[in-house]
Amino acid sequence: MSWPLASFTILAVALAAGFAWFERSKPSSRTVAAVATLAALATLGRIAFAALPNVKPTTDIVLIAGYSLGGPPGFAVGAVAAIASNIVFGQGPWTPWQMLAWGLVGLLGAALARWPRPIPRVTMALICAAAGFGYGAILNFSTWVTFTGQHTLAQFFAIEGSAFSFDLVHAIGNLVFFLAFGPVLIRVLERLRARLDVQWGLVGPASLALLAGLSVVAVGAHVPAAHAAARGSPTTYLERAQNNDGGFGLGPGQASSQLATAWVVVGLEAAGVDASRLKRDGHDPVSWMLGHLGQLQGPGDVERTIVALGAAHAPLGNLPSRLHAAIKRDGSVQEQANLTSFEILALAAAGQRAAIPAAATWLQRNQNADGGFSFAARGDPSDVDDTAAAIEALVVAHAPAAAEDRAAHFMTVNENRDGGFPLEPGGASDSQSTAWVIQALVALHRRATAPLGYLHARTTGSGMVDYAAGNAQTPVWVTGEALAALAGRPLD
Repeated sequence: MSWPLASFTILAVALAAGFAWFERSKPSSRTVAAVATLAALATLGRIAFAALPNVKPTTDIVLIAGYSLGGPPGFAVGAVAAIASNIVFGQGPWTPWQMLAWGLVGLLGAALARWPRPIPRVTMALICAAAGFGYGAILNFSTWVTFTGQHTLAQFFAIEGSAFSFDLVHAIGNLVFFLAFGPVLIRVLERLRARLDVQWGLVGPASLALLAGLSVVAVGAHVPAAHAAARGSPTTYLERAQNNDGGFGLGPGQASSQLATAWVVVGLEAAGVDASRLKRDGHDPVSWMLGHLGQLQGPGDVERTIVALGAAHAPLGNLPSRLHAAIKRDGSVQEQANLTSFEILALAAAGQRAAIPAAATWLQRNQNADGGFSFAARGDPSDVDDTAAAIEALVVAHAPAAAEDRAAHFMTVNENRDGGFPLEPGGASDSQSTAWVIQALVALHRRATAPLGYLHARTTGSGMVDYAAGNAQTPVWVTGEALAALAGRPLD
């Protein structure tokens, strides 16, 4: 077998394995749409900078996709971007190598996401630069295998030497591009993860982070159980959706994930059900979570897991230490309002309140002029979900009432005519955003009659809570979140 034939055989197997991995991760339609959008962005980025040889944001976009979304989506974005952009630049024997090279960049991003501490901006930019050299090395190897007759190390190093200036330009471009837009794109994609039915990760289904999870303690008025049961029982629906391994997927029959299991535990505990006693084939959701802590990728995952386990009165192990390692000197987590709100709630669940005042001070400083909070920091557009989470965190931190009142005003002015609330101002109502608002209002000891009516209207005869009218996506996740709100119990 010749060198080119052998290399292309190995290459074909590697690409097939990568796409099979993506397919076996059972991506939802929304996940596929996210991958397609990022691949299109990476493709257009390459085309837009065609006049500048080897200067392109494609490598950065692919690495960020893997970092924010996980291994299978990251690989898919890279591979698809390569073959799609070559419709313009020309297909050839180099195309599969480009697909593999950018696919591996996506996997590198997913591996970086498992780093226990936040990676500084400059460090990430330098890693993107290194990825440019890595991409170039793979393409140089393809030239050595395909277009030279002498397959010696001397010949390979000669090719590397002649290509160094091009690879250097690629690396410098990657560094500049990341410094220019990398952190913003990461925040956007992390926000996207918070609302997608995802099961991403470098190893196994990964849990998402950010908006998910918090412990539950009774404060304020409760909704009568008879009222909640009038349209079916969300509790019964969730019990039926439990997997044989004890965990829960985002929908019935889907693989168990930390995200879905944590939210179900939160909802069940809010409704007065001991989640540790909910067993299927001898397995319960709390034990499933404790047995799959390796799936936790970032501080948002850690925060959610702490509060869910705290709600179930389960051991937390080293999770509080992992959370403290992510807290910056200013009291925030990654200087993001979303993660800092959840930091406060997780610290309270862990019984470690010493760090809460600093976090609350940072959070108040990052309240927007309209009274709302954004996913990231002050200046980004406010949204309903992050404002509701911030309210509950401020209540837990015993912050001044003025900040809570301003945030509550932002929420209430964005109520839709159907009684529900949207994620973004002006959007359509959905059950998850409405559940966040209900719990924030209960924490403030305020009435939530109309939002509760919206949730009851979304509750089907089976007890499942639809995401929105006519939209039943990620039903287990949605029902778990909604159950805590229907139980009239705030997050703290």
